[in-house]
Amino acid sequence: MTDRRPAFVLHEHWRPRHHFDLRLEEAGVLRSWAVPRGLPPDAATNRLAVAVPDHALDHLAYEDDTKKIADTGWWEEHDRTAKRILFTLHGRAGPVRYALIRTASDWLLHRTRDQPGDETE
Repeated sequence: MTDRRPAFVLHEHWRPRHHFDLRLEEAGVLRSWAVPRGLPPDAATNRLAVAVPDHALDHLAYEDDTKKIADTGWWEEHDRTAKRILFTLHGRAGPVRYALIRTASDWLLHRTRDQPGDETE
């Protein structure tokens, strides 16, 4: 019996052009999206996220001359439909909630307005 939380890694990648790779552990692999313009800095910004082939779990710690780990930790899923995944990344700087939203051909990565630790009551 294991209570291990699913891991994530965010790679900063310089090949072929500068971009980030978001990888979420699920079903024994890393589901992966290339994010060409970086992560959203605030809730008003969406970023294109292009689904790329799954990667092996050894990519959680993988770095080379063109790929460095920008953040790592664990993630939790809050909701999933055919068109959206709502999740929180628990990384080095603390938790940040995102939504991956399916478009006709790709995905959008959106930092949600409501963030963990926000006091709205």
